[in-house]
Amino acid sequence: MTDAATLEPKDKAAMLVSTPNEDSLPRRFADFATFGEALDYAAQGQRGFNFHDPRGTLTRVYPYAELRSDALAMAYRLIARGVKPGDRIALIAETGPDFAALFCGVIYAGAWPVPLPLPTSFGGKDNYIDQISVQMQSAEPSILFFPEEIAAMALAAAERQGCLGVSWQDFAAEPAAAAALPAVSPDNICFLQYSSGSTRFPHGVAVTHRSLLSNLAAHGHGMKLQQSDRCISWLPWYHDMGLVGCMLSLIANQISADYLKTEDFARRPLAWLDLISRNPGTSCSYSPTFGYDICARRISSQSHVAERFDLSRWRLAGNGADMIRPDVMQGFVNAFAEAGFKASAFLPSYGLAEATLAVTLMPPGEGIRVELVEEERLSGTPRDLSRPARYRAIVNCGKAVRDMELAIRGEDNRPLADHRIGKVWCRGPSVMHSYYRDPEATAACMVDGWLDTGDMGYMVDGYLFIVGRAKDMIIINGKNHWPQDIEWAVEQLPGFNHGDIAAFSVETESGEEAPAVLVHCRVSDPAARIELREQIRDKVRSITGMNCVVELVPPRTLPRTSSGKLSRAKAKKLYLSGEIEPFDLAA
Repeated sequence: MTDAATLEPKDKAAMLVSTPNEDSLPRRFADFATFGEALDYAAQGQRGFNFHDPRGTLTRVYPYAELRSDALAMAYRLIARGVKPGDRIALIAETGPDFAALFCGVIYAGAWPVPLPLPTSFGGKDNYIDQISVQMQSAEPSILFFPEEIAAMALAAAERQGCLGVSWQDFAAEPAAAAALPAVSPDNICFLQYSSGSTRFPHGVAVTHRSLLSNLAAHGHGMKLQQSDRCISWLPWYHDMGLVGCMLSLIANQISADYLKTEDFARRPLAWLDLISRNPGTSCSYSPTFGYDICARRISSQSHVAERFDLSRWRLAGNGADMIRPDVMQGFVNAFAEAGFKASAFLPSYGLAEATLAVTLMPPGEGIRVELVEEERLSGTPRDLSRPARYRAIVNCGKAVRDMELAIRGEDNRPLADHRIGKVWCRGPSVMHSYYRDPEATAACMVDGWLDTGDMGYMVDGYLFIVGRAKDMIIINGKNHWPQDIEWAVEQLPGFNHGDIAAFSVETESGEEAPAVLVHCRVSDPAARIELREQIRDKVRSITGMNCVVELVPPRTLPRTSSGKLSRAKAKKLYLSGEIEPFDLAA
């Protein structure tokens, strides 16, 4: 008999058997009163989570039955420490069994888990401590749990906020004597979700059990989940799409999952597609636009796509969390069609943390549908008849999910007809309870149960088209410009990737507003840099009809949110403060 302790890691992996796609446990689409009930039910089956190393090798099988057992033990330890219902418990959201057990354990204990991001490559140690400190200042947690690898930073943040810092390895070693669990009702808060961009003025979205389960049921019904479905994900668990869509939803709808850590995907993105290829059932996997873009670019220099990948069973290729780029999606189709990928698998969607997650989903099988819209109509400015019309492709983000209402409203707050661009509002049981400890911010976006999403869009026959964020609009001399129009125009020049450009407005020396563009520059020759700057300036002038400030900055300089989205607001702040230093192009 082989002793497992003497085996090499690769041999141990070979002995592991992942949780199945199909199960005899009858499927329930999140029709539970509380999330604890959802986990209790999922634990009766054989499905669960499966964690993989950077190369996609299975390293840990974690059935829901084991997750429930570990979560209850965590709840007992929390109760022994004096944690009471309604206490906030902060958790660094590393993808793995430790976080999953603690998150669910906090819920069983009646407290509110507060997932916080892992460190990113941008900003360094001090910026990370500042980021999680300000979120903890908002949430006021009694304990911060963290992985041992980031103990120094986590303890510094905990000390700054006067809360206890505990590594989850140490906590798991504490006694777990059984204790009575508190009664939890559907209208109790389940967890606090901080949006990926919440740094200086964090808004903790308070999500009730009722709101959560309503949204998770909408996932199951809207995506028409099948017995053979399996989720494959690299999305971070501190962002709503990763946490709610690719963790909590899987428990409540009884789906097995394969996980790569986000940082492992960043280093080896094609490992994501390898996992999808190895799934014998049907795959459901989500990504923002940039994830598809990275894979298409990475494979462009390789051949034998069909020999390495089999994407023919990828049933739902979800796209959300950022503006959906139809050109990038087409590039992905072009790159992987010979591996069996079908464009009809794309599932555009729209959502936000304030609505728990999903607001709209494209019906499965309809793929990406776009409308070409005149830029003047998008910006709400009169057409300049002396210039040829310009169009932008706007992606159809689908129909309202189950129990969700949508409305497009104008400046007078009245509903607009189809094809009219205005603010996107939504109402339904999965809309947030409130922003935690921020009644003014809550009142500013919640009116009679309706949520002002802050996004602009229009509707056609029940389908929603998103145009952009209202706060990102650049207004110059009374004319509106969408920053993504400027950014996308610059991306058409050779040598630029998605995410290399940030556009916003700045005040010039004359006191007037002007568009500014920060651009990642990979050119080292000074003369070539000057020429590139002029090309960019000419391109933006052709789009906006005015001169702009163009600054070339080193690669990897532009900041991103914890979910990977470009942060224009932070880029502007860092640029104006001098923290982003452009290349000196002075002759």
